[in-house]
Amino acid sequence: MTSEIAAILAMDGIAAGAIYVLMGIGLVLIFSVTRVIFVPFGDLSAITVLTLASLESGRIPGTVGLVAVLAVLATLLQVTSLVRKRKFHSIGRAIFFYLVLPLIPAGAIYFLAESALPEAARIALAMAVTLPIAPLLDRLVFRPIADASVLLLLTVAVALHFAISGLNLLFFGPEGVRTQPLSGAILEFAGVIVSGQTLFVILGAVVFTGLLFGFFGFTITGKALRATAVNRTAARIVGIRPTDMGTVAYLLASVLAAIAGILIGPGTTIFYDSGFLLGIKAFVGAIFGALASYPLTAIGAVIVGLLESYASFFSSNYKEVIVFTFLIPVLLWRSLTMAVHEEADE
Repeated sequence: MTSEIAAILAMDGIAAGAIYVLMGIGLVLIFSVTRVIFVPFGDLSAITVLTLASLESGRIPGTVGLVAVLAVLATLLQVTSLVRKRKFHSIGRAIFFYLVLPLIPAGAIYFLAESALPEAARIALAMAVTLPIAPLLDRLVFRPIADASVLLLLTVAVALHFAISGLNLLFFGPEGVRTQPLSGAILEFAGVIVSGQTLFVILGAVVFTGLLFGFFGFTITGKALRATAVNRTAARIVGIRPTDMGTVAYLLASVLAAIAGILIGPGTTIFYDSGFLLGIKAFVGAIFGALASYPLTAIGAVIVGLLESYASFFSSNYKEVIVFTFLIPVLLWRSLTMAVHEEADE
């Protein structure tokens, strides 16, 4: 391997790692607030890509029907719950958030999908229609069993992934898709040729990750999310509603998943079931951060991207095996760390 090839592989690895950073942070965000290991996270990214590809080909994506059905079911469930609790004053708010808001982007796509829209508008619509999916699934699937064990929540999340994959196959078919590149520029740095798309991915991941950290550090809602993640009981005592924070966590994670999908779509062929592999690789990075630390998750995600890039060069057939093998030393390290902390506490 020459130094030039090594540099190219490093850039590709960092770009892939940047995608996994966004997804890994989203996984940690949801788990820390709700205790749910959201296995379908990668499916949200895949849905964004598949939706955008449908819009680029002038077709109405199946995402419209999915969001409409989820919105109606979630609204019925929420309104029924409010009626039982005699909170009639909150029904209007529930209808607005669970029905009206999700149907706005779905309706816009239904009427505009066959129009000659600029690429920026297609991207905005694809992201907007994807954002409500995770909060709606939370209301329908996870909130009724919020007090269950982490293992049961994980089992339900895995089942939900297979259900979404099946719907993706029904809506979009088995063919793989790629979206239009965000940048067609070709640049050269120190003799290494780098595509504008790669730089766009890295810059986009850095910017949105920075915005997220700013949100956590300087906004009331962000601080409330952090408080809920640290101690749900204490957060409830000071007036923070964990259920509301869970919805916010799912919504923010959906934003990260949609952005990751938009960034990865031009460079990777996405199939109806591609989200699982993307999510698992991001999960490896999240495990590096113990599903709690955002900086360590980011570091682990970049390591996963670099491992994948170099492994594809040396042995493309075993690159996933090499990446997932990275879990073994990480889990051993985490086990030893926990053992040391337990001995120190005793």
